[in-house]
Amino acid sequence: MLDPQRFITPRARSIDASGIRRVFDLAAQLEDPINLSIGQPDFDVPQAVKDAAIEAIQKGFNRYTVTQGVHVLRDRIVRAMVAQFPAWGEATSADDADFGTLITSGVSGGLVLALLVCVGPGDEVILPDPYFVMYRHLVTLSGATPVYVDTYPDFQLTAERILPHLSGRTRLVLFNSPSNPTGVVASEAVCRDVAELCGAHDVLLMSDEIYDEFCYDRDGDKGGCPSPASYTRDMLLLRGFSKTYGMTGWRLGYVCGPKPIVEEMTKLQQYSFVCAPSMVQMAGVKALDEDVSSRVEAYRVKRDLVVERLRGHFELAIPGGAFYAFPKVPRSLGMTGGEFVEQAIGHNVLVIPGSVFSRYDTHFRLSYACDNESLSRGLDVLIELSKG
Repeated sequence: MLDPQRFITPRARSIDASGIRRVFDLAAQLEDPINLSIGQPDFDVPQAVKDAAIEAIQKGFNRYTVTQGVHVLRDRIVRAMVAQFPAWGEATSADDADFGTLITSGVSGGLVLALLVCVGPGDEVILPDPYFVMYRHLVTLSGATPVYVDTYPDFQLTAERILPHLSGRTRLVLFNSPSNPTGVVASEAVCRDVAELCGAHDVLLMSDEIYDEFCYDRDGDKGGCPSPASYTRDMLLLRGFSKTYGMTGWRLGYVCGPKPIVEEMTKLQQYSFVCAPSMVQMAGVKALDEDVSSRVEAYRVKRDLVVERLRGHFELAIPGGAFYAFPKVPRSLGMTGGEFVEQAIGHNVLVIPGSVFSRYDTHFRLSYACDNESLSRGLDVLIELSKG
């Protein structure tokens, strides 16, 4: 009889099952839990975007697109890029841009392609700690080695913190702002300094900005969430539609960056994802016309509620974006983040242990992407548990 275990590679075995998934498994045993764990918006896709997808399907736009993505969407993204980041040129279409643009199957798809193209065995990739759960596993998949930069307690991945970790093997710095799991937003100074550091040391900077619209304390002069792309185009910028438009299941993202790298990513996509879903790309064009300011404001109100309620009970770096908070379990409780999460789940509240995102087990992640009533009830429970 065939032994399936014999065919599983050490590379596959080195990737753990998601700790988030384990929490979801526990949730299945609860009746009507207060779910502060899930990382997706609680609002639906805008009706106009749904209609655009339906229209595309009805008109027969159901076949493969070109691997790099439909021109109309790539052109819109290029114009948005150069409008926000003057350093990226003055292009009006993907064809005349000085940088490459690739439509991906979500930002996750872009991360996979970028890492497989840019790093391999013997290379090192610098990650912030805490980090988005996918990062270290994708680095492992690429054959490279993750190098962790401790960003506690303020969770800023600064140039000063990165510098001691640079080596002759450093190939890439993975930057994430607004951050998952902490919600922290990098300052303009941090973005500038990290961009300059990577440029000076000939290291590729890759910035995951899937939460770019969820930025609650914007710099009015800059008109957007701070980004290293304001200071260099010698980088890979990854953004997407999942969070901003509630399109998590639609799998649509994009990458902008140096043409030679984007061209290699496009080639690899041809032999893997093939292309992003065709009808979703057309819906993405419509999504770019949507005004999401009211939704962002609603989430700012949720953020303010979390900060106000948890202040005095938990140590908390103020989340400036995304829809997460990363509180520290009070020392007085004498327990790890994982143990605190077990207590919370025992009281019907789902949160995620900080150890899922970090080498340390001192914090937990809560998501406020839920209705305000559930959020308030969940915070009541967490505050009560903080008292011991």
